[in-house]
Amino acid sequence: MERSAQRLGRALVVVVDDRIAQGEQDDGIGPLVTELLEEAGFIVDGTVAVAGETVDIRNALNTAVIGGVDVVITIGGTGVSPRDVTPDATAGVLDRPIPGIAEALRASGLAAGAVDAGVSRGLVGVSGSTLVVNLAPSRSAVRDGMATLSPLVAHVIEQLSGLDTP
Repeated sequence: MERSAQRLGRALVVVVDDRIAQGEQDDGIGPLVTELLEEAGFIVDGTVAVAGETVDIRNALNTAVIGGVDVVITIGGTGVSPRDVTPDATAGVLDRPIPGIAEALRASGLAAGAVDAGVSRGLVGVSGSTLVVNLAPSRSAVRDGMATLSPLVAHVIEQLSGLDTP
């Protein structure tokens, strides 16, 4: 089966950036993630921009989970500055963390030269039946992160749906 014909499920992109949330600046990172998700076989419900506030991020994640998307990817707010609260907001939403995938994203990003991926505090885990992934906001971190993530997402979704059990 051709990869583009294979549908893995529904996805939502959440861009965590004060300027983009206010409509001031769009750096194209949301469309890039959407394109990479579609190439991986997802139907992307849309891109939501939120300010770097814990409540706003948590609300966007909860909306995605309640909406039944299979995967939600957040971009931004994963570093060490005081405004980088995406992992903190995500932790309050996750039922089960998947630290191995988060570590793989950091390691592959750093190996590819994406410093922000290497110092990312981003989390990966499951909330309900939704995979939640925090990615660092640079284009290189996103490209490398999605390349690392894509083969793992299908496996996680199969496990969450019970398709991997006899």
